[in-house]
Amino acid sequence: MNTKPRKLGIIGAGAVGTSFAFTLIQSGLVEEIVMVDPAREKLQGEISDLNHGLAFLPPVRVRAGEFKDCSDAAVVVITAGAAQKPGETRLDLTKKNVSIVRDIIEELKPVSPGQVLIMVTNPVDVLTWAAIRAGDFPPGTVIGSGTVLDSSRFRHFLASHCGVDTRYVHACVVGEHGDSEVCLWSWVNFSGIRLGDYCPACTRKCEGIDREEVERKVRESAYHVIQAKGATNWAVSLALLRIVEAIFRDENSILTVSVPAAGQYGLPDVCLSLPAIVNSRGAEQIIAGPMEEKEKERLFASADVLLKMREQIE
Repeated sequence: MNTKPRKLGIIGAGAVGTSFAFTLIQSGLVEEIVMVDPAREKLQGEISDLNHGLAFLPPVRVRAGEFKDCSDAAVVVITAGAAQKPGETRLDLTKKNVSIVRDIIEELKPVSPGQVLIMVTNPVDVLTWAAIRAGDFPPGTVIGSGTVLDSSRFRHFLASHCGVDTRYVHACVVGEHGDSEVCLWSWVNFSGIRLGDYCPACTRKCEGIDREEVERKVRESAYHVIQAKGATNWAVSLALLRIVEAIFRDENSILTVSVPAAGQYGLPDVCLSLPAIVNSRGAEQIIAGPMEEKEKERLFASADVLLKMREQIE
């Protein structure tokens, strides 16, 4: 079955799904968005609200639909699932959301093999693995949003400390999208200047970067937002837009999406975030750059957390 190159499906019209739709219609990236959600009245209300503002935006069609209406979409984004509650970890969501995702994948099995599925529902790494197992999709065509947002948070806190435009701070987070994630300090650079070289050259007077404090802020960011407003949605939608851009524009961008580890660093068979080349075919290749030994140890510990979660599912 052929796919429409500029059509996208969104499964789930909760805070993340609707925020992503709002972000997407402003981008001019797609021509058609189909949203699917069992809460039909709320879904139609969200669709109407979005459509009422289309006079101010690039041409795009936004409509409610069924799973079958996503069959010719180039990309399907899955945001449906139980929301993370205040005080609840991402790991606590596992049992609630695995069955939901498996049901969704059953509906999407007839989808074209060329379609790319993006898992957003938490815990995203385990659910990405569950989706791959349930759907038997071609390698690389099912990816999780992973730590794309976590990496942006890492860059934000570094930029805030150093007084630098966030766009010129290059840094990433790997491993679980959750409490065991790993900030790769050995990869941090400011427009190509490694962190160890940048700080001595900087004329700002400070006591240096408190790495443990920065990591804590990155790791706990979602909890603070959820405690304050009930959900994370806007930054997530921007992270999703970045992933979708890379797919629709066939960019070959390197993003820390959640993918099955294929022996990189000697990791076990588990889905977790690693830098990967993302293009119209999904995650085409993992880039296994050099890490410090302590970073590798933490990455393996993160993989172990995910393996234990998988055992609970199985």
